[in-house]
Amino acid sequence: MGMGPSSPQPWQRHRLCSALLVLVLFVFLWGTSQANEELAALPPRGWNSYDSFSWTVDESAYLQNAQILAEKLLPHGYQYAVIDFLWYRKYVDGAYTDSYGFDNIDEWGRPFPDLQRFPSSTVDRGFSQIASKVHGMGLKFGIHLMKGISVQAVNANTPILDIKTGKPYIEDGHQWTARDIGLTHRTCAWMPHGFMSVNTDTGAGRAFLRSLYRQYADWGVDFVKVDCIFGTDYSPEEIITISELLQEIDRPIILSLSPGTEATPALAENISDHVNMYRITGDDWDNWNDVSSHFSVSSSFAAAKKIGATGLRGRSWPDLDMLPFGWLTDPSVNQGPHRKCNLTLDEQKTQMALWSMAKSPLMYGGDLRHLDDITLSIITNPTLLKINHYSKNNMEFHYVHSERTSKKEHSGRFRSPYHVDLTKNDGMFVGLTACNDDTANGWYMISQDGKPDHICRNYEIQNDKSISFCLGKTQFVHYRGIISMDNMEHQSKFHLSVRNTSDTCLDASAGRRRTASEIRFPMFSACRWHAKQMWELNANGNLVSSYSGLCASVESRDEGGTNGARAWVATGSKGEIYLAFFNLDSTSRKMAARISDLGMVLRRALLRKHLCSCTEVWSGKNFSLTKEEISAVVNPHASMLFEIIC
Repeated sequence: MGMGPSSPQPWQRHRLCSALLVLVLFVFLWGTSQANEELAALPPRGWNSYDSFSWTVDESAYLQNAQILAEKLLPHGYQYAVIDFLWYRKYVDGAYTDSYGFDNIDEWGRPFPDLQRFPSSTVDRGFSQIASKVHGMGLKFGIHLMKGISVQAVNANTPILDIKTGKPYIEDGHQWTARDIGLTHRTCAWMPHGFMSVNTDTGAGRAFLRSLYRQYADWGVDFVKVDCIFGTDYSPEEIITISELLQEIDRPIILSLSPGTEATPALAENISDHVNMYRITGDDWDNWNDVSSHFSVSSSFAAAKKIGATGLRGRSWPDLDMLPFGWLTDPSVNQGPHRKCNLTLDEQKTQMALWSMAKSPLMYGGDLRHLDDITLSIITNPTLLKINHYSKNNMEFHYVHSERTSKKEHSGRFRSPYHVDLTKNDGMFVGLTACNDDTANGWYMISQDGKPDHICRNYEIQNDKSISFCLGKTQFVHYRGIISMDNMEHQSKFHLSVRNTSDTCLDASAGRRRTASEIRFPMFSACRWHAKQMWELNANGNLVSSYSGLCASVESRDEGGTNGARAWVATGSKGEIYLAFFNLDSTSRKMAARISDLGMVLRRALLRKHLCSCTEVWSGKNFSLTKEEISAVVNPHASMLFEIIC
């Protein structure tokens, strides 16, 4: 009689159980280590498609850039390959940045990639295939997102996915849809036909965002850049909600905010703990005005100790935007790379030096298929990359002396631009700042018989009289086709106009993306029922924007311009001292820093200077420290970076 398969012996069952236990424990520990990994322990580096492709990048061009990133820049720490905005938009006639009706959205109102540009996405209507290839190159995969929910989804009234059941989200017996959570009065100021904020106070609003970010994690996303959510487009509730939802996911995902138009340290105070990097300027493009506009704002964030502060699952970093070098396109166009960078070689070195001294994330923006040796040498300079990742005590150095022709100057201290300049009235400006800022207090209303009310704030005293800045308070005007908000909820809100008319009203955010250096014209547009034109005067004397929750201030504009001589200092991990000279002028400057001042600022003495070496990083030239100062002639728009080793 034949024998059947013998049963495992007790010792075999024990060994099998032990092996399974070890496997389960390994998977658990690996997942735990992934979830507990300190995110952005160092400023992230990588490549982003926006500066070279605008929104038109396709799968082939992206993967070609990713391959070069892996080969040439990954050894230098550039590891994130990011597809920038509108990857879900069809690249057809009529489609552009703020066009309507061209986006691919699924049955749950979530965007999915344009299948013509990203053919591998036909597998799952997602990016899992591309992410897998990127991960196979040793890189990490990132995508750009807009805040909230698309206008298309709200108009289509799509149901909301409950990821716990895989069915439509139901709460209190009601099946919730996109119209229940979309805040139609809070569309993105510069993309009003594209996206709007989500009501995160509702379970349905959080369920929608949860389904979004869980889907991105399932695709293999390692980095998300969320737009129209910070700076003058401030949406703190949604930022914090996204951060909380990412913490629910086992996969570590970097959270980046963009843009940071007129962001301030006060504004970042409530947000930096919840993110990993956040833009602190408008878009940086390849012109000198954009580069030079970063000096004051980066200094203010360094002084506020925001560099490397606590962030989402790790650290957070003020972000000065991408490096627009190499082969580029133009802002918001339907065109890929077609021109060379307009910055001179000196200007590119200055930008790289400031970004490194300020420890900004480094995201290269040019088309890597045209990466030349000179550009490669700038963005991979080993000393600058060492400073960017491992230096400490990074700050502006206020004791540099400079000489231009026969005129001598001292850099002195400067007033940090902590406000958003919105409109001008007799030399004064309305700005936006955090409501707990002292400069946000003191607004009041003046009522006059037979005349419109005014909202005013005193800003100085002349001849024992208070001088006031006033704006006309106007009633809401309803327009056909504009979706109204609840009248009871917003009965205390009003429009503001300089001319006391209801034709044009003050905006709290621009109707288009602004560059880092763009002149701040008064922002008025036709009055409409939109949160960016709604203001409220509260009991604390704050004039509050309904769009961002920020408060108005009044200040005078310093017309003197940016000082032409700037300098930064930092210390290295092995005791090095770094001193950077920056000449923002269009003529050469002789610049000098006393060694005693360096010691005072960095709280260390260089008593044995004769044993120290001083090398200028860009040129490799050695400088003597036998004198009491370090001095050099710096070319227009150029920089010099000294490494002192004792």
